[in-house]
Amino acid sequence: MSDAIVLKYDVPGDDFTRAGEASSDIKQKLRKMGIPPEAIRKVAISMYEGEINMVIHAHGGQITVEITPEDVDMLLEDHGPGIADIEQAMQAGFSTAPEDVRGLGFGAGMGLPNMKKYSDEFSIESEVGVGTTVHMKVRF
Repeated sequence: MSDAIVLKYDVPGDDFTRAGEASSDIKQKLRKMGIPPEAIRKVAISMYEGEINMVIHAHGGQITVEITPEDVDMLLEDHGPGIADIEQAMQAGFSTAPEDVRGLGFGAGMGLPNMKKYSDEFSIESEVGVGTTVHMKVRF
């Protein structure tokens, strides 16, 4: 699609000081483009949750964002340990985050449920030992 804007972000692993940089950048860019505030909110929340998951569980990853006149499409890819039981991981409150991460206020088990809740389309694929890919779309 010729009128799409594609942005790529590298999410550093195990660095909570930088977690959220990509979602903050997208939020600013969408505001400047005049995207409706509710759509911006949904993109920012769902993408931030994905970033935090990459930092906590996957030692980082990549996010590709495609912005079109109709929607924001987000592809989050990591090469972390993968998710053994996606259905369990999608349950609100389920977390495999270590105690030190929980002590920082992260790892409450709402990441994946919030990613699904705040996106209009959501899919997740994961293979243990290979990594996880999440696709989210927010329409406006």
